Amino acid sequence: MERAPFYEQIARGPEGGAAYWLTARDGVRIRFGHWPSPPQPRGTVFLLCGRTEYVEKYGPAAADFAARGYAMLAIDWRGQGLADRILPDAPEKGHVGGLQDYQWDLHAVIDAADELGLPQPYFLLGHSMGGAIGLRAIEHQNHRFAAAAFSAPMWGIKAPALLHPFRILLAQLLGDSFLAEAYPPGMNGTTYVYRDSFLTNRLTRDPEMWAWLIEQAAKHPELTLAGPTIHWVAESLLECEALASLPSPDLPCYCGLGAEEKIVHCPAVHDRMNRWPKGRLDLIPGAEHELMMEIPTTRARFYDGCAALFDAAGGLEARDKLTAESA
Repeated sequence: MERAPFYEQIARGPEGGAAYWLTARDGVRIRFGHWPSPPQPRGTVFLLCGRTEYVEKYGPAAADFAARGYAMLAIDWRGQGLADRILPDAPEKGHVGGLQDYQWDLHAVIDAADELGLPQPYFLLGHSMGGAIGLRAIEHQNHRFAAAAFSAPMWGIKAPALLHPFRILLAQLLGDSFLAEAYPPGMNGTTYVYRDSFLTNRLTRDPEMWAWLIEQAAKHPELTLAGPTIHWVAESLLECEALASLPSPDLPCYCGLGAEEKIVHCPAVHDRMNRWPKGRLDLIPGAEHELMMEIPTTRARFYDGCAALFDAAGGLEARDKLTAESA
């Protein structure tokens, strides 16, 4: 495990963050970063970020979890951030061989967390695309997580109403066609924060967070990613369809979803949470897609929901109660 670049000046996380290069079992190089554990840590949150994202974007999340007693790490998945880009001749395109390839990345990070001695138990937090990766991971019987939280998980992809009934057929036909590496209609080679404005963006209502994302892109454009390829969209549709057919894991779960969500397919999230016996769906009024980049009250509500889940799953809720009663 080698040290990798870490842009602390744009991360806004706890002091002392560090990043490392890892090589997944299929030879792809990825990057992950973690921040120092708080005093008497309650465990480590594995933040599985969404498409286009990177480690430094979640420095504030690390600070919020540290304030609640949790260490945190974040991942540059293959094809984004400083990880190996899958299309060397078009590195700005979001591309992957298949959605399940991301499992190799997660396995490498779990091994690295063990090697670094990060605090246990481990907890999963999947945002957007990371929600699909995380759900796939905890469907395996030998996973390492005590509980799972999700932020606007990509358990379904929105398609135009007329095309929705044919989305799987189209994915099968186009995913490996001569159009596979092209952008879908409406996408291009510009990263999202440059392509949209604050007033029309679908990520956050917080102007300071929006300005910070633009600042990160300007200072380190090598971290950014543009639109996905048709192949990425096709593989994502097929993975979401496969996940939808699986039962919910026997694991405590908290899922936050903005009431103004416009990116992931909300009916798929409601359907999954309606059949997750140990799960709770928190529909947050007024919130857009990125709950961890939203206005302060939304961020606090989401982090408190995650921490309550993790505390209970780690047995800390009862332990804190006993400590308070004996004081």
